[in-house]
Amino acid sequence: MRIAKGNIMGNTYQDNLAAAARLAHIAPLGSLREKIDPNHAALVVIDMQNDFCARGGLVDKGGRDISAVQDMARHLPALIESARKAGALVIFVRSIYTTDNNRYLSDVWLEQAARKQGGGYTMTPVCRDGSWEGDYYGDVRPLPGDIVVTKHRYNAFHKTDLDTILRANGVRTIVVTGVSTNVCVESTVREGFMNDYYVVLVRDGTAAYSNEEHEMTVRNIDRFFGEVSTIDELRSIWSGRNA
Repeated sequence: MRIAKGNIMGNTYQDNLAAAARLAHIAPLGSLREKIDPNHAALVVIDMQNDFCARGGLVDKGGRDISAVQDMARHLPALIESARKAGALVIFVRSIYTTDNNRYLSDVWLEQAARKQGGGYTMTPVCRDGSWEGDYYGDVRPLPGDIVVTKHRYNAFHKTDLDTILRANGVRTIVVTGVSTNVCVESTVREGFMNDYYVVLVRDGTAAYSNEEHEMTVRNIDRFFGEVSTIDELRSIWSGRNA
């Protein structure tokens, strides 16, 4: 019998899942297919905005490599459309940071930006509402039936109505996509898991500004906070439900 790393008892996943089911008050969702059932799953699209994805946006002007983000963005619309057709809830999360009279950015945030953001947030506006920089990137944008959540911090749950929307719609699983993997995506995934949502991270539906940052977060999430899947795997399951 092959023993998974870290499995100190030598039991299989099915053995451990059976033990979990005996302890849990609600039967655990043990397979990816169960977790992403559109009756209780939401696709969450995080921060696909020009400042973080486009040439001429904040990250690009700061000299970071946005090629992986732009490559991911070419494939993401197909997953979003698959979720819509399957009947899963689709939620776009956008950031608004810069406003007239600085409504949202604290001294703590601004000091961190002054040290590490090269003028972003302090000298250069970031995701100002109504601006090109804050608009959605390319074809990755909500349709009238989708839900939009606005955040002012990395974590999409932090002082937003995301949790209320999810619970009101009976959501048990969040399928998380967007940018960047190691900042806003990871912050949201951690909080989602802490709030007792199943998490599915889409490996090729998320991106960061270096492969090292992306892969480090993927490994960490897979180990501690959720399951990792791919666009093709998710589309295959959702398309099968459509058929």
